[in-house]
Amino acid sequence: MATVVDTISNDPRSRRERTGADGGAPGDVKPVNDREQRSDYVARQKIFPSKVRGPFRTAKWIIVAILLGIYWATPWIRWDRGPTAPDQAVLLDLARRRFYFFGIEIWPQEFYYVAGLLIMAALGLFLITSVAGRAWCGYACPQTVWTDLFVAVENWIEGDRNARRKLDAAPWTFSKLRKRLSVWTAWLFIAAATGGAWVFYFEDAPTLAFDMASGTAAPVAYTTVALLTATTFWLAGFMREQVCTYMCPWPRIQGTMLDEQSLIVTYNEWRGEPRSRHAKREIAAGHDVGDCVDCDACVAACPMGIDIRNGQQLECITCALCIDACDRVMDKLEKPRGLVSYSTLADVRRHAETAASLGREVATAEQTGPALSKILRPRVLLYFTLWSAIGLAMMVALATRGDTALTVLHDRAPLFTTLSNGSVRNGYQLKLVNKAGVARTLVIGLDGLSDAVLWTPTDERRARDTIVVVPPDMVLDVRVFVERPGPSVEPQDFAFTVVDRDGTEAARRPAHFEARERPRG
Repeated sequence: MATVVDTISNDPRSRRERTGADGGAPGDVKPVNDREQRSDYVARQKIFPSKVRGPFRTAKWIIVAILLGIYWATPWIRWDRGPTAPDQAVLLDLARRRFYFFGIEIWPQEFYYVAGLLIMAALGLFLITSVAGRAWCGYACPQTVWTDLFVAVENWIEGDRNARRKLDAAPWTFSKLRKRLSVWTAWLFIAAATGGAWVFYFEDAPTLAFDMASGTAAPVAYTTVALLTATTFWLAGFMREQVCTYMCPWPRIQGTMLDEQSLIVTYNEWRGEPRSRHAKREIAAGHDVGDCVDCDACVAACPMGIDIRNGQQLECITCALCIDACDRVMDKLEKPRGLVSYSTLADVRRHAETAASLGREVATAEQTGPALSKILRPRVLLYFTLWSAIGLAMMVALATRGDTALTVLHDRAPLFTTLSNGSVRNGYQLKLVNKAGVARTLVIGLDGLSDAVLWTPTDERRARDTIVVVPPDMVLDVRVFVERPGPSVEPQDFAFTVVDRDGTEAARRPAHFEARERPRG
């Protein structure tokens, strides 16, 4: 009983005493990126993750296929917006300062929608982390997705873990050079496809692809593709876990998002310790033996190069490949799965207490998935409520916004002009936005200033309104003058109105009529 209680300890020194001075990874499988193994003053030790089969590995491949499919296919999807707008479904048109997303068009003055999306992304990340730890890092982060793809290329050309280790340690021969060049060429192709797909989000994809192939594209397109190709090739091919360990700030932030009810990849020490590679002999000798046979399959499978048995670590990306590796070993040994599992710290502590009082078998039988009540706790509900509220507010705003917008700027110098007949004139710069795909005939009028008239340089008719034609998907600058008879004119607030000629839509913006000098002081 004392042994079981001791194994729940988080003291890494006790683990070294139980499993060896190298931190619990005897032989050639070592957690080289474990904080106790790693040094900031020596060259990086390469990690050769083994090929793993299991539900989590399958889920990762499905997610990789979906994400890469979306990334590479989206620029080629067409969406008809009429003859005056691009027909690419998703396009960030920097030249025209527009963002198109299927039926949604975002203008520069509507950047708050982008800000809303960024806030939703942050809250979504907090929500996922609160529920399932670093699931984003393990399944959907671009660094993880492309690294998985690059490692798959290595497996295909060079072989599994042992073959890659031997090849890396072998002297340079024609065979090694051929394999390495084949791997690097495949990496380069994937990296170039990555950079090429990125630039297609900023220009019409078919047109830009033809221009790049013919050498007539803008230099910035070639520069961007080259830069993204180089960074993808280097980060996913050579830096890999170093990006997550040293460059990414999220591992250091995500700790504040977790609590004892968050799902994390956990080694159940109460069940696995004390570990032994010779369980039958130890049991025959009367020694207490856990389910862990110290095979290091979890270490060999880890793409981050850590040992999950050493407890929670900053380097763990919660990819769960160690679960697949351990479950296969448990199946071969005809023992229950779940020695390494998705669990919560609260469940680990509860199971450890059960194991200490009633035995490992009882605690193992109690291992089940997380209850819904534990997932839907206040922190998770708060994040989900905020995320949903922002998303709903943005959807309502998009659904109710009009195709016409108006901005009014008053002349700053002079604020007003006194004419020879005693009348007072103010000048305004109006910006009329037509978001529709057809030209709009709009009527500019005055709301208030019952004694005032207006006119424009193109329509000098003094009246209460004037008519302008705004081209489709354009912003039209209109110079407007407002005149009131004097000489006893007082400053007064009013509003400009813009109404479609058929009266279907209107915009209104407040303005101020100046009629006397402002006091200085």
